Amino acid sequence: MNIHEYQAKALLHEFGVPISRGVPVLKPEEADAAAKQLPGPIWVVKSQIHAGGRGKGKFKEASAGDKGGVRIAKSVAEVDEFAKQMLGATLVTVQTGPHGKQVNRLYIEEGSDIDKEFYLSILVNRETSEISFVVSTEGGVNIEEVAHSTPEKIVSFSVDPATGIMPHHGRAVAEALKLKGDLAKQAEKLTAQLYTAFAAKDMAMLEINPLVVTKQGQLRVLDAKVSFDSNALYRHPDVVALRDETEEDAKEIEASKYDLNYVALDGTIGCMVNGAGLAMATMDIIKLYGMEPANFLDVGGGASVEKVAAAFKIITADPNVKGILVNIFGGIMKCDVIAEGVVAAVKQVGLKVPLVVRLEGTNVEQGKKIIRDSGLNVLPADNLDDAAQKIVKAVKGG
Repeated sequence: MNIHEYQAKALLHEFGVPISRGVPVLKPEEADAAAKQLPGPIWVVKSQIHAGGRGKGKFKEASAGDKGGVRIAKSVAEVDEFAKQMLGATLVTVQTGPHGKQVNRLYIEEGSDIDKEFYLSILVNRETSEISFVVSTEGGVNIEEVAHSTPEKIVSFSVDPATGIMPHHGRAVAEALKLKGDLAKQAEKLTAQLYTAFAAKDMAMLEINPLVVTKQGQLRVLDAKVSFDSNALYRHPDVVALRDETEEDAKEIEASKYDLNYVALDGTIGCMVNGAGLAMATMDIIKLYGMEPANFLDVGGGASVEKVAAAFKIITADPNVKGILVNIFGGIMKCDVIAEGVVAAVKQVGLKVPLVVRLEGTNVEQGKKIIRDSGLNVLPADNLDDAAQKIVKAVKGG
């Protein structure tokens, strides 16, 4: 689960992390009062969407101007003007794709007198089962570009969970950023604060870009991007309360209600599969035969008829879906349960696109019989290769 920048900063501030003062704004008429709560004479008006590259992004609407999703205002009147232009407009960045995202929230922040910009992130290293830091002196730019062109400017290290964060980790950050004296001490303190917040809130990623040194000699988090381990959210109702469903795909939200592993994609063939590995293989073979999957959907090993029916409805709710491939290898999941769920869903929502069903494994004959006796216009398949060829041919009109 992701949260907005202003929410991330408020959460980090609870752990003592130094941030700039700011006020979130949901309506244009709130911008004036928000700006007047901050000292000025410079304000930063930031679009709040779950995507990076906001500063270099472009708005689709001409009325929103072409100054990007992060703007510097030199007066309260300019803050008001930017808020009216940006709220409700669609911002397109390198991470949103061409469709962009509508800006429903802004963050009005006091300006910072920046001397240097750095990059710092914390994430889970799944190879070592440790929390890792990634640090670079090249802040304020795309870290992928730095990794490609000047990888020697990126320093990374992991924290042993047996010891937790130690002073030497903070010194490693200070050394990587070439900080001395009081700034090195600030870096050591900040490193401990960020690690503590990361572990305490079960974060999956914490990215600060940029981390800045002000001309007054203070380290400050100028931007923060945080995502959480969804499997641990039950422990953090305060974090769940920060969820902004307008930033998420409606189909993914619906899938989460049924504990389905669903990710919307841009293709035209909907997939319903059991098991993440088989789901990936199904997507790969669809691409092999020249088409694109519309989703990743793993119904899991213990799905009920109701859960399968819900999954099928989610797939058919996508207007881009021109055909559906159900690929089930029954182990824990029984083929007859899948068949009953598909039949129940089709009877409720109808079937307007080609449907290919490949069943194998536990209760496969019962499952095939349920499909046959349903009277549905379903194309049976003998194996995955056969299923992929049939759905691609059907979608292409063969």
